[in-house]
Amino acid sequence: MDPQVQAPRRRGRPPRQRAGLVDTRELLLRAGLEVLTEKGFSATGIDEILGRVGVPKGSFYHYFDSKEAFGLELIQRYGDFFARKLDRHLRNTALSPLGRLHAFIDDAKAGMARFGYRRGCLIGNLGQEMGALPESFRTRLQDTFEDWQCRFAACLTEAQEAGELARDVDPRQVAAFFWIGWEGAVLRAKLEQSPAPLDLFAGFFFAGFRAR
Repeated sequence: MDPQVQAPRRRGRPPRQRAGLVDTRELLLRAGLEVLTEKGFSATGIDEILGRVGVPKGSFYHYFDSKEAFGLELIQRYGDFFARKLDRHLRNTALSPLGRLHAFIDDAKAGMARFGYRRGCLIGNLGQEMGALPESFRTRLQDTFEDWQCRFAACLTEAQEAGELARDVDPRQVAAFFWIGWEGAVLRAKLEQSPAPLDLFAGFFFAGFRAR
């Protein structure tokens, strides 16, 4: 998912290296992303994450001061990872601007199907349970959504220039509308274990462009 991160040697009991490719901190972050895209933050205990990578609890607190600090790092990691994925689609000049949005949606649908609709969006999952989360998460989550919306808005502005989107439409509002609706569709797809909610939302989203 992400490049290898080489951390400095620290005191403590790090686990055995897995084929020498990743360090303990990276293993913990990867496991955290896997678990939290399937389950909520509140429902996930540190022991479950440790069990996935086979490290002692002391190693966790060697790298992270608390579960809250771990969660904040995961939000940042996932947000950056997903932004790179968005850029691969939304900056693909081989496609028209709206074609890039279609490509992103198709890729996201394929990703959910690949994991049997068990995994959703980490940012959306955390937003759903914000009432039970540390308040420090709120700004980080809002900033992540804002970043994704800005990337979408830039692509929609290109769609206006290409005549695919009416000039009187605010790309920022359309981008915000997309993410509000898309996160709901992802939640329903997980619930129903089906791509139908994703297809339904995408159909109405793009129908709005045709109506103009």
